[in-house]
Amino acid sequence: MKRKSFFDQIKKMKNYKNTLNLPKTDFSMHGNLSDKEPDILSRWINKNLYKIIRKKKSGNKLFILHDGPPYANGEIHIGHAINKILKDFIIKSKGLNGFDSPYIPGWDCYGLPIEHKMEKIFGVPGKDVSTIKFRKMCEKYVNKQVEIQKKDFIRMGIFADWEHPYLTMNNEVESDVIRVLGKIIKNGYFIHDVKPVYWCVDCKSSLAEAEVEYTNIVSTSIDVKFSSVNHEKIFNIFGIRSKYSHVYMVIWTTTPWTIPMNRAIAVNPKFTYQLIKVNNSQFLILEKSLAKSSLIRMKFSQFKVISECYGYKLEFLKFYHPFMNLSVPVILSEHVTKDTGTGIVHIAPDHGIEDFLISKKYKIDVVNSVNEDGRYKFNVIDELKNVSVLKSSKLIINLMNRRKAVLSINKISHSCPFCWRHKKQLIFRSTSQWFISMNRKNLRSTVINEIDKVSWIPKYGKNKIRSMIINRPDWCISRQRSWGIPIPIFFHKRTKKLHPKTLEIIEKIAKLSEKFGSKIWWKLDKFELIGHDIKYYKKSSDILDVWFDSGSSHYSLLRRNNKLSKHNIDMYLEGSDQHRGWFMSSIVISVAINGVAPYKEVLTHGFVLNKKEEKMSKSKKNFITPAEIFEKFGADILRIWVSSIDYKNEIVFSKESLEYPIECYRKIRNTVRFLLSNLYDFDPNYHLIKRNNMVEIDKWIIAETKIFQKKIIYFYEKYNFYKVLQCLVHFCSIKLGSLYLDIIKNRQYTLNSNNIARRSCQTAMFHILESLVRCISPILSFTSDEIWRKLPGERNEFVFTEEYYKKLFSLDEKDKFNKKFWNLLLEIKIEVNKSLEKAKTKKIINSTLEATVILFLNKKIRLLIETVIKEIHFFFLTSKVLLFDIDLSSSDLESSRISGIKIFIKKTEGKKCPRCWQYLENLIKSKNTEGYICDRCIENTEKNGETRRFF
Repeated sequence: MKRKSFFDQIKKMKNYKNTLNLPKTDFSMHGNLSDKEPDILSRWINKNLYKIIRKKKSGNKLFILHDGPPYANGEIHIGHAINKILKDFIIKSKGLNGFDSPYIPGWDCYGLPIEHKMEKIFGVPGKDVSTIKFRKMCEKYVNKQVEIQKKDFIRMGIFADWEHPYLTMNNEVESDVIRVLGKIIKNGYFIHDVKPVYWCVDCKSSLAEAEVEYTNIVSTSIDVKFSSVNHEKIFNIFGIRSKYSHVYMVIWTTTPWTIPMNRAIAVNPKFTYQLIKVNNSQFLILEKSLAKSSLIRMKFSQFKVISECYGYKLEFLKFYHPFMNLSVPVILSEHVTKDTGTGIVHIAPDHGIEDFLISKKYKIDVVNSVNEDGRYKFNVIDELKNVSVLKSSKLIINLMNRRKAVLSINKISHSCPFCWRHKKQLIFRSTSQWFISMNRKNLRSTVINEIDKVSWIPKYGKNKIRSMIINRPDWCISRQRSWGIPIPIFFHKRTKKLHPKTLEIIEKIAKLSEKFGSKIWWKLDKFELIGHDIKYYKKSSDILDVWFDSGSSHYSLLRRNNKLSKHNIDMYLEGSDQHRGWFMSSIVISVAINGVAPYKEVLTHGFVLNKKEEKMSKSKKNFITPAEIFEKFGADILRIWVSSIDYKNEIVFSKESLEYPIECYRKIRNTVRFLLSNLYDFDPNYHLIKRNNMVEIDKWIIAETKIFQKKIIYFYEKYNFYKVLQCLVHFCSIKLGSLYLDIIKNRQYTLNSNNIARRSCQTAMFHILESLVRCISPILSFTSDEIWRKLPGERNEFVFTEEYYKKLFSLDEKDKFNKKFWNLLLEIKIEVNKSLEKAKTKKIINSTLEATVILFLNKKIRLLIETVIKEIHFFFLTSKVLLFDIDLSSSDLESSRISGIKIFIKKTEGKKCPRCWQYLENLIKSKNTEGYICDRCIENTEKNGETRRFF
């Protein structure tokens, strides 16, 4: 049969009920968060809580966390929730620490996903629908998406200036983006070039590094031989004479589709190359260290090394293309490595950045043989016209086989770039584009220096973005699309040089964009802008890369807000993929226009995986929405889950993941409920007890609360939110639930209601709640608001305008009852608890209140315990405690782990007091009831009440 609780049994004692201080509260045991939270949220919105916080914090030191704009397309997923909730933790905890921390949310509005969605509905802009009408439809769609996402963010308890977010399609933001472009042009980083860029055949556009994902695929790899134009010259270089004329250079590639655009063969000038005779009739040229593995791959069982030479000696030799009627030169490049292949690389200047750069050095022109659909143009051989390059491998291999140019065909698994939107393989394709030069005026090295000044959390983020900047090519910022901010420039039709009045034009367009939006660029008459120069200059129809838009947002944020204009941004916080995205675009732009990084700290979180450890994403539709969680469990459960994770690593989420957060929430809520239920008759204006008059254990718990709060502050400052949660749960369930609150129940319930010892206990609980409600407010925002309104005493309306509680105190180390005293007492209690449990197991006692604890102590410990002997049974939750010298203990008594202490438990003789449940030898007839109660209860019900000093 299940034991009834103390509270249930007390209810039946009608004769004593009115003499007890039983708990009372309308703070429910169950949160019912999904029902309560919408009402709390409505109150926040109606009161304009965000504005109240800003007014209260005005004048304080600023902390600015700049919001990385989520894409305004589709409902939010758990990854969005983690991102926004982590930011909210930081904003609210900074407020507690005395900062004014405004938070302006943003949205990324431009880009291909929205454009493609609208194309499916309205058709291609400029063809099926006017560009102006198309942009209006895109804008309407974005506004709808922003409202959908905003609603969910607000529902999660995220505090922000939701009435004034920044949208990259807002007129003011667009004009600022255009101004940033003007500054980059003025500072000399803006260049035009025809070079290879990542190209998506579905997007029909170039892509930035941040829009590229890498996936392992299985491709066809081939070894291809290029026949020499002048074999005698080659033999002379290798220092031999031969009557044979068949000499070949062998290249290895995993992209056969690029061979039609081959225009050179590259060797490393420092490598050694061997002339190798195979099949008694052919000579192959291979790099020395790769020769043997290459010959085995090509299945040559018999071969002989004839001679060798350094690569630089092979420069300008000519070889025939393997199936086209042209010859190509040997050129020198140190990008040729010994990692794999033959040590000889075929060069297609259109389709690789290293290929392009080395070709440029040798004045080898790009071929431009692949169109925007990823198909061969008509300037290649007839068999390849209009063929998809990604489906051409077999056809190209057949063309080379006709001339017996293929030496091996194999399959290989390797990493390949894919479009992050369409999950389709990308190609490199040379196009005419506008770039930010990473090498002009030492931009790359300056960015790297600024990276070193930033605090990266986790620390590996620094090396990650550093290596990306070191290796990244020039940033292609132009796109040939319709939905975006224009590049408002005129460039010379022949030389591509910018118009002399470019900066004036850009400022004019920026001012007009503030009034009419950047779409004004497409409406303005060219003659109005540059007059008769239109004969020589072309008006740009390109738009800016969306990463340029969002990367400029820090400039707009500070420029548009007078309060923030003289302050630098403190923190960026986004997913770990943003090292190559928003973090990179922001720092490149900021250094290019201001010479410094845009942020002081960068914090990253991992991706969310489902229980199969697959990345949750919109495209895969394998995610759980936050709405599913807060509609069933409440937003505070989602928030406490976010606090429970180690966000720096990948995060696995399933519905089972909520079990631990729900349990944590239950422990915290039940602790708060107990504290509130014992403050029903407490008014801090009248009942607050001064420190010197408090019971010693109440002083101790306040000191412990101060230690707890100090830890909480430290963990919030270090952004270790799972440590905050651990600290909260430990404090509520161990320090309070299993220790202090258990000990004070007797005093709280049974003493005269206005007894100073009871008011001391209430004072301690009041201070605990004042601290605890603040400490949980960044995480459990809805619940903390509910608690705040239940607390006694006059206060500001919202906990979120407050700072950490300042009325806690520490124990005086000079005092007899200092931390050292309590540490020893707590260690003894642990040992006594073990002995009590053993006594219950042996059926000596049924409950601890039936027990008499006999302590055999050495002199030092006994002198300490004797000071509290009259009350120490309350500390042990027993009816009696006896002290003896340890010398009097028998040898069969079990020693405790504390030196100088032995413990013996026996059942207390006497009767159980029906009011306080203590066991005593004599009970006294009560005047106010028909029953018999103990003398202590008589004192508390019929006289002035007992005195408590320690417990």
